[in-house]
Amino acid sequence: MPIGFRWLLGVSLLGVLLGAPSGADAQPTPYNLKYRSGQTVQPVFEGWSINPDGSFALHFGYFNRNFVEEIHVPVGPDNHFEPSEVDAGQPTYFYPRAHRRVFSFRVPSDFGNRRVVWNLTVRGERLRAVGWLDPTWETGARSAGGRRLSDEAARNTAPTIAVDPPSGVTVQSGATLSARVTDDGLPVQREREDGNRRPGSNDPPSLQANPDAVEAPHNVPAVPNRRGSGASGPRVRGLRVSWIVWRGPSGVSFDPASTVAVEDGQAVVTATFTTPGDYVLRAQANDNRLTTEHDVTVTVR
Repeated sequence: MPIGFRWLLGVSLLGVLLGAPSGADAQPTPYNLKYRSGQTVQPVFEGWSINPDGSFALHFGYFNRNFVEEIHVPVGPDNHFEPSEVDAGQPTYFYPRAHRRVFSFRVPSDFGNRRVVWNLTVRGERLRAVGWLDPTWETGARSAGGRRLSDEAARNTAPTIAVDPPSGVTVQSGATLSARVTDDGLPVQREREDGNRRPGSNDPPSLQANPDAVEAPHNVPAVPNRRGSGASGPRVRGLRVSWIVWRGPSGVSFDPASTVAVEDGQAVVTATFTTPGDYVLRAQANDNRLTTEHDVTVTVR
């Protein structure tokens, strides 16, 4: 290689190295950013299982890419199933981050190779989840990650739950929701220490001040308490009832928390609304292993 060409090549490489930004100065890629709001919601197909009558259940969840913003997408052109079912019981209110197997869509035993598509459009971007009976997507109804269930888990039955729908609800008055719950007492509750939990992918972004800095960091996103005014308290174990907005124009605050323990067969919360309209609130009774859902329709004036 001629000396002059080697020199030019060396200078060019040095210029590239000197001009490249350091790791500290480099701009973060979009994949490293966490967004409070402004992002889309991805519907997700999460497998299928066989119903006792021979029909099939296609399971769906969703991933709201925002860490704070809760999104409402009414059933219709922006939230529908194809080919023919516009309303398949899907949610219209989407909480931040990942939510697994939030509902199931029943298809007949002769469904064969057909497919159903959940279409969800947020901010003009349509995203889809395709459900079908591919053998690799089959999930076990009473398995524990593919492991054999213990005798206690096999004998356990899901709790039952009933809630009377409230009437005369206004933005000012709110609604008292009293869930009546029965259970077989399984699984037996055992003492367990929480320990230190590592941050997960659903945790909201946070900033910590430099210990040597005089002032705290500025522009730190304020993360609202999405799970009710008392959700920041101790984690509820044992038989409990959790409330979420399944359908509705805005979020709902639950007091003392969105998840409360069942005491003497009851779990009572007060729901406070900020926007009039028709809501479907979903109560989930859980015994630490199995969950039973119950929907309550509330009209807020």
